[in-house]
Amino acid sequence: MHAMILAAGRGERMRPLTNYTPKPLLEAGGKPLILYHVERLAAAGFREIVINHAHLGHRIEAALGNGSRWGAKIRYSPESTALETGGGIFKALPLLAPGPFLVVNGDIWTNLDFAHLRLAEGLLAHLVLVDNPPHNPDGDFAFDGDRLSARGFPRHTYSGVGVYHPALFRNCTPGAFPLAPLLRAAMERGLVSGEHHTGRWLDIGTPERLQALDRMLKVG
Repeated sequence: MHAMILAAGRGERMRPLTNYTPKPLLEAGGKPLILYHVERLAAAGFREIVINHAHLGHRIEAALGNGSRWGAKIRYSPESTALETGGGIFKALPLLAPGPFLVVNGDIWTNLDFAHLRLAEGLLAHLVLVDNPPHNPDGDFAFDGDRLSARGFPRHTYSGVGVYHPALFRNCTPGAFPLAPLLRAAMERGLVSGEHHTGRWLDIGTPERLQALDRMLKVG
């Protein structure tokens, strides 16, 4: 299974830190955020990694190169303007395997073990959910047995980690579009499963959260 790291966001809430540094290269614990993902993916056995980028993307390529340092092959999907989550994945599909692939948001940190994540036969997506953080108290999706629903309660927050089948994007066209509507439509058909991660997870969306992660990693 291939993996993709979403790294094309502008990081507006991180400004001025992101004026001259792409958000995935901001550091916590003495290491760029995106490097934690690359290391964990390689350790989990992923040898093919695709990274999309837009704002200052050349700096991401310069920092990570071809991935050989971690025993992986990294390829890039550059975007002249950010295509949002759905559009970015759709553009990168030719670089990904024909079967299911793992996607990780570049602006999260987690100790989740990527090695066990799989997509069951016949489903379009499998999402990892976490407990609702203070900045998303209402959550995103609810469990309905081993399936996910956009309607039920209680809701949990989408972690930014999921496994997707290319068929989820079958009727899409090139350009910028969000991923959430595709997932909700698939949930209505009972084609999205999920799991609850109770380990460490942080959405690094603001300088304050970046500082909190930095403190946590330095403490250990």
